[in-house]
Amino acid sequence: MVKISLGPIQYYWKKQQVFDFYNEVSELPVERVYLGETVCSKRRELRLEDWLEIAQQLTTSGKQVCLSTMTLIEAASELSQLKKLCQAEHGFMVEANDYGAVQFCSESQTPFIAGAMLNLYNHRSVEKMLALGAQGWVMPYEITRQSLSALLNGLSPEVADKANTEVFSWGKVPLAYSARCFTARHHELPKDSCQLVCGEYPEGLALESQEQQRFLNINGIQTQSGHSYNLLSEWRDMQALGITWMRISPSLSNTKSIVETLANAIEMNSDIARACADDECNGYWFGRSGLERVA
Repeated sequence: MVKISLGPIQYYWKKQQVFDFYNEVSELPVERVYLGETVCSKRRELRLEDWLEIAQQLTTSGKQVCLSTMTLIEAASELSQLKKLCQAEHGFMVEANDYGAVQFCSESQTPFIAGAMLNLYNHRSVEKMLALGAQGWVMPYEITRQSLSALLNGLSPEVADKANTEVFSWGKVPLAYSARCFTARHHELPKDSCQLVCGEYPEGLALESQEQQRFLNINGIQTQSGHSYNLLSEWRDMQALGITWMRISPSLSNTKSIVETLANAIEMNSDIARACADDECNGYWFGRSGLERVA
């Protein structure tokens, strides 16, 4: 049976917002929750101790918790923090979002999930991660259904049942990370004195084309899809493919309704009436451009 996971918060939310959000998550029908800052180390609303406190609360409510690492490491202090997270005896799995995290986790025998930004595009790379200690992997966002099926069929029988494949199924897709902060640049601020203006955009900053079409979303150093990616209605097909986890990306506005819609469909073994809307997309899964919406 396919399961629901909740990815890490991608945006800069205030500390109380984060605590309130996860208090609500503790009551939602998700089985795995990813915690931590993955975008920018300057977002220091929560310390590691705060994330561990939330992790303990979610564990008490029956959730499996995974601590996510930064995706782009740019400073020695960030590398030190990464090593601390991957080698600490906190008792939680780690989502490794860069290969430094993979090395630290493998060396310390810390169970980890291979994140989407590791760019695992074939069965041999997935098998390599599993051999290094990965307990599962997250599919790169732009892989098609057909390519994923071929990858899974290529796994050796010894590891096929251990792959625990996870697919990003709803939310703004992280497309790229840069050493520059685009939100600060929008406000004509240098990155080193950004004043944390990304906090003014709890769902990211919309970027439109000259034809006033929304096609990207700016979130600090991260560039996201302009529309939310929606693969909720594909849950039966994913289950048939052998996919273990469908990931929902947190949003302040509708995480609860998205999770409950998917959970109810899985529990009742029913189709999802919530089709991909005009302001959503699903093209990658069907081998089309990501911005497209396939009915």
